[in-house]
Amino acid sequence: MIGVLFLCTGNICRSPMAHGIFNHLVREANLQDRLFADSAGIDRYEAGRPTHDGAVNVLKKHGIIFSKRARLLTDQDGANFQYLIGMAQEHIRALERVRLLANNPSARVALLLDYAPQLGVREVPDPYYNGNFEECYMLVNAGVRGLLDAIRREHGL
Repeated sequence: MIGVLFLCTGNICRSPMAHGIFNHLVREANLQDRLFADSAGIDRYEAGRPTHDGAVNVLKKHGIIFSKRARLLTDQDGANFQYLIGMAQEHIRALERVRLLANNPSARVALLLDYAPQLGVREVPDPYYNGNFEECYMLVNAGVRGLLDAIRREHGL
């Protein structure tokens, strides 16, 4: 199984949105037996809380039913996932740390929007602060689709 971990600050907006979109696309492609995803946050203040209503609602608007409880990034995550994907540069440092601690040099660490270079932006703005969940969805959706295409090419799926 190929694992993908999406990371954001609190794990209530951007990373669960990516997680939900990824799961939706994996099911559509009938690849659930080959790919799995999870999401986490770097700050503990949201741990245990449900996905933000704004994220849940925008996903639902686009035909995706998804919600989860926020969790913290753990040192084990560096070993359990082949793709460690952050929403912003601050998340990359945390992902590099867990990859190092797990001694997993083959795990890929990247920004989600590295997989959507056509957008011309590298970081997904946090809708928790700006309230723009639709813009966040559009960016995350493009990044997740690009990531899934890259994984399928790299692994012959």
